[in-house]
Amino acid sequence: MTEKNDEFMKEAIRLALENVKNGGGPFGAVVVKNEEIVGRGVNRVTKNNDPTAHAEVNAIRDACSRLNSFQLIDCEIYSTCEPCPMCIGAIYWARPKKLYFASTKDDAAAIDFDDSFIYKELELPYEKRKIETIRNFMRQESLAIFNAWTEKQDKIEY
Repeated sequence: MTEKNDEFMKEAIRLALENVKNGGGPFGAVVVKNEEIVGRGVNRVTKNNDPTAHAEVNAIRDACSRLNSFQLIDCEIYSTCEPCPMCIGAIYWARPKKLYFASTKDDAAAIDFDDSFIYKELELPYEKRKIETIRNFMRQESLAIFNAWTEKQDKIEY
């Protein structure tokens, strides 16, 4: 690790602490490209009434907007905590080259930010999950959308 790595994580930590002081959640993240912060995010779930407004997602949105790209190729993400299932999914879709995190999901669970139930739910068959899930509802009609995508000549692949 370098001083720059420390600097970036310290900024994520500073953002998270400031967010806590301002009534937000205890999480922060930054996106770095070429040793420059290109995106910042904090947990705004309760402030924005948005369950997807996690620090990593907000940092990804900020960086993508600034970079005018839906991918974070050659970027690094620094998060104050091990990302939840939603955030790790977003991180993989964004395709950064590296992820750093400070505290662990067990540390977060110790202060009542426990994601373990989501991991357990995803392993269950649909019919045993807590949220009733109806599968294949209008599947054939929906597959027409995929066919339209497949045939589209000017699509932007991702």
